[in-house]
Amino acid sequence: MWPPVVLAPMAGITNAPFRTLCREFSGGKGLFVSEMITTRALVERDAKTMRLIHFDGTEKPRSIQLYGVDPVTVGKAVRMIVDEDLADHIDLNFGCPVPKVTRKGGGSALPYKRNLLRSILREAVGNAGSLPVTMKMRKGIDDDHMTYLDAGRIAVEEGVTAIALHGRTAAQHYSGTADWDAIARLKEAVPEIPVLGNGDIWSAADAVRMMRETGCDGVVVGRGCLGRPWLFGDLVAAFEGGAGGGEPAAPAFKEVARVMLRHAELLGQWLESEERGVIDFRKHVAWYTKGFSVGSELRKKLAISSSLDEMGALLSEVDQDQPWPLGADGPRGRTSGRDRVVLPEGWLDDPYDCAAVGADAELDTSGG
Repeated sequence: MWPPVVLAPMAGITNAPFRTLCREFSGGKGLFVSEMITTRALVERDAKTMRLIHFDGTEKPRSIQLYGVDPVTVGKAVRMIVDEDLADHIDLNFGCPVPKVTRKGGGSALPYKRNLLRSILREAVGNAGSLPVTMKMRKGIDDDHMTYLDAGRIAVEEGVTAIALHGRTAAQHYSGTADWDAIARLKEAVPEIPVLGNGDIWSAADAVRMMRETGCDGVVVGRGCLGRPWLFGDLVAAFEGGAGGGEPAAPAFKEVARVMLRHAELLGQWLESEERGVIDFRKHVAWYTKGFSVGSELRKKLAISSSLDEMGALLSEVDQDQPWPLGADGPRGRTSGRDRVVLPEGWLDDPYDCAAVGADAELDTSGG
């Protein structure tokens, strides 16, 4: 895959409309991963899940991220994807830090149980046929319970084809600075397969710097593209070195407003309701308008708009010729951290016990 650029799965964000928008800016280059799909919900053909795994005809390769805690169920979900030709690539989620996931032993808590991790990977790879299986993970639970190097070696041994590492622990959530040195250490530990870096990529220059400093084989972009789908165009230009290959997009507000309306329109088509699409888009307003002189009252109105015409009228009240503001770059999205990760009782007692995670550790529905 070239350029080696991946859209990170984000709950409620990386649905089909957002993936379409990012691909439009990238010229179709890169890998754009679905929202997290719960293996149990997929096997049971939950209605919401079946909608989330729908890809339009232009999405190639089709990439699904699976969340699972039971090896047998993960294996069944992977076999279903293969048998029904639902995707071209499967990614496994071992990075989610939210308490409702970790308190049951899932997400970023799971790699601490080495044997359970191995069993899940073995079932996934064993049922995947010719489909590549990758995984995304964090450094560990906290600074005293690092897991990424052991998990990397287990992944290689079980036939995983690539690993993405978010350079934070579960305890950090999204706070502080991502540890890019950990990405470099993982690359040294698993030279057999590609390692992709994730964390604090806010611009194409950050991506190029990460690869240069860590030796990683590619980048995974999450919060950096919130309200900035054109970042994927910047990334392609930076990696391919074409005309203007280092210059980031700096759209005036007129262009930003056009993209906002396009995003909301795509959501409406996907949800089969213009109103529902505009309502779903509301979460994106603050990210798109960050740094621009929009005004608090207009932001509030945009946050309760319910039609494309209403959105368009409100956006037209803003100075369309505003240039890209200095304050528009940098961190967006969640930045909170926690000192302690919520875990099942006794979870840290023995990393090599034959722990099994209860059925209630599976999320009820996909998407996070």
